Amino acid sequence: MRAFGLFLFALLFAAPALAQLPPAGRNAIAARLVAESEAPAAGGTVTLALVMTPDKDWHGYWKNPGDAGVETRIAWNLPAGVSAGPLQYPVPGRLLIAGLMNYVYEGRYAQLIALEIPAGLAPGTRLPLRAKVDYLACTDEVCVPETARVALDLIVGAGTARKEEFDRYRAALPRPLGSEARFEVANKRFRLAVPLPASLAVADAYFYPVTDGALAYGAPQTITRNGDTLIVETEAGGGTPLSVEGVLAIGKDQGLTLTARPGTVASAGAAPGAAREGGGSAILLALAGAVFGGLLLNIMPCVFPILSLKALSLAKAGGDESAARREALAYTAGIVSVCLALGAALLALRAGGAAVGWAFQLQDPRVILLLLLLVTAIALNLAGLFELPAIGLGDRLAQGGGTAGAYWTGALAAFVATPCTGPFMAGALGAALVLPTAAALAIFAGLGLGLALPFLMLGFSPALRRKLPKPGPWMARFRRILSIPMFLTALGLAWILGRQAGVDGMTLGLAAALVVALALWWVGRRQGAGRAWLPLAPAMLAGLGAILLLPTANAPAAAASQSLLGAEKFSESRLAALQAEGRPVFVYFTADWCLTCKVNEKGALASRAVATAFAARKVAVLEGDWTRGDAAIGRFLEGQGRSGVPLYLYYAPGREPVTLPQLLTAGRLLRLTA
Repeated sequence: MRAFGLFLFALLFAAPALAQLPPAGRNAIAARLVAESEAPAAGGTVTLALVMTPDKDWHGYWKNPGDAGVETRIAWNLPAGVSAGPLQYPVPGRLLIAGLMNYVYEGRYAQLIALEIPAGLAPGTRLPLRAKVDYLACTDEVCVPETARVALDLIVGAGTARKEEFDRYRAALPRPLGSEARFEVANKRFRLAVPLPASLAVADAYFYPVTDGALAYGAPQTITRNGDTLIVETEAGGGTPLSVEGVLAIGKDQGLTLTARPGTVASAGAAPGAAREGGGSAILLALAGAVFGGLLLNIMPCVFPILSLKALSLAKAGGDESAARREALAYTAGIVSVCLALGAALLALRAGGAAVGWAFQLQDPRVILLLLLLVTAIALNLAGLFELPAIGLGDRLAQGGGTAGAYWTGALAAFVATPCTGPFMAGALGAALVLPTAAALAIFAGLGLGLALPFLMLGFSPALRRKLPKPGPWMARFRRILSIPMFLTALGLAWILGRQAGVDGMTLGLAAALVVALALWWVGRRQGAGRAWLPLAPAMLAGLGAILLLPTANAPAAAASQSLLGAEKFSESRLAALQAEGRPVFVYFTADWCLTCKVNEKGALASRAVATAFAARKVAVLEGDWTRGDAAIGRFLEGQGRSGVPLYLYYAPGREPVTLPQLLTAGRLLRLTA
C-alpha cells in the first residue's frame, strides 16, 4: 500500500520539478550528529541527537510516513561495547498532497538516540562514532532519496551535559500516556478510545498510527469526548491488527504515545467537535480546582502566620470599612501578581523546551537561600526582635493606610507557599500546561485568588470581622507563638539547602542568616533612633554575596533509599521492565522542598505494616526525586496531567494505573495489596 503510494507520488510529481533539486553534492536536508555530553561517563547512557535541517519548502518523514514516504534508517559503526538504541521521533505534522496523507517535518527536527557506554573504560578513552543515514527529502513536487554520513568523537569523562539544548529536543518528543487505550473496527470504521482526563483540554487532536493498516491515513478524523475518554473515529484501513500503537497529538508539538488493545468503544454521545466545546467546562473545572487548592494553602505553616497577623491587623484597625477593603484588595493583588508572574515564567520556560513544573524556582538553591533569609527575618519580626512595617506585620500596618504593606505581604505569602501542592491543585495546574496561554494564566490567577480569599472575605465582610477576637495584650503573645512555625520553616529551608548545595552551601546559608539576624537585632535595639537601619545595608550585601557565591552544582547523590520500602530510582525503562515481569509497581515522585511529600514519607510511606504488605506481594517501589529538576521526570509528570509533586501511582499487573490521593494513609496503601 505504502510502496504503491510512493510510486504514484513520484510518477505524478517528480518529472516537472528537476529545477528544484539541490545543487550536486549537497543534500536538501542536512544531517548532523550532536551529543548531550561529549565527555560521557563510563557505564552510563548519553543521548545523541540526529539533527535534520530541511531547506526551504523541503520536508522529512516520521517513523510511519503515511501514504507515501520512507522513515529514516541509520547504520552504525561503533566502538566495541558501545550500543545505540532506536531513533526517537518528535511529534510530526500532516501534509495532504493529491489525496495522499504524509506525516512529515517541515522545519528543523531532532531524532534522539540513547547510546550505552560500557563500564570500565578509563577517563580519556576516545569513542569514535560513525553512521550512515538514509532518508527521503521531498517538496510538494519532487522526492529525492538522500544519504548522509555523520561522525562524532566522544571522550570518556565526567558526564557533563548540554542540558538546555537537549531539553528542547526532548520537549518535542511524545510522552507516554501511562495507561492502555482501546480500539474497535466495525462497519469499516476505526474507533479509538484514549483515557484522558476531561480537565486536560486538547487542541487540534489527531492520532498518528505507528501500526500500518489500522486506519486510512487520508480520511478525516473525528474527535469527541465521553467523560474522561477521548474518542478518535475515522475510516478503517482494512487490516486486523492485534494491537495499535501510535501518537495522539494534543497540541502544538505535544503528543502522547499509546498502545491500544481490542475492546468496546462506547459512544461519545456528542457531535463532532464536542471536545473543543467541552473545553470551556474543562477550564471552569480546572479554575475551580485552582481556587480551592489555593484556599487550602492558607493552613500551611509558612502561610498561616502571615494570614493570622493580617486578620488581626483588621480587627485592631477598628471599623474603617474603606481601609479594610483597600488592604484586602492590595493583599489579593500581591498574591495574584506573584502567581501570574510565576505562571508566566513557567509557561515561557516550557515554550523554550524546558521540562519544568510548578515550584520550578525551588529547584535552584539560590532561591532556597533567598527564602531562608526572608523567612528568618519574618520569624524574628514575629518574635518581637524588631518591627518592619514594609513587610506588613508590625503595629503600623494595623493602623490603616497599610496598602503597600498589604500588597507585599500578599506577594510574600504567595512566594513562600509555592512548595506546597495540595488537593485540587494537581489536576488544575496540570491542565494549565496544555491550555491556551490566556486560559492557563487564568488558572494561575485562580490559585492566587483562592490563597487570598480568606483575607478578602474579611476585608469586605464587617460581620466576619466582628467574629474575630477583640484586640488586647493577648495579641502580642499570639504573635510570638506564630513565630514558631516560621522558625521551623526556616530550619526546613536550611535542610533543603544542604540537600541541594551540600554542607558547604548550607553553612554559607546559615552564616548569611546569622549576619541578617544580628543586623536585625541591632535595628531592634535602636528602633526609632536616627539611622537605626544602617546595619541592614551590609547585612543585605552579605546576603546578596552569599546568594551569588552559593555553589549551584548538584550535591553528591544520596545513597539508595533507606526507607522501609527500599525504593529504586525511577526511570520509564525500569518501570516498563517491572511491568513486563508481571510485578505490581508503586511509583512516587517527591522533592525535598515539597512539604506534603515529606509528611507522607514520614507517615504512610514509613509504615512497617505497608512495607510488610508490599514485600509479601513483591510490590516494586520506584522513587522519582525532582528536588533539582529532572527533564525525564518533568515530562512523565506532564504525561500524567500533573505539573508538580507529589504524585503517587500504583500499577497492578494487567490493569490501568491508579492515581492515589496526595495525602496518603497507611490504610489506603494497604488496600492496594488486599
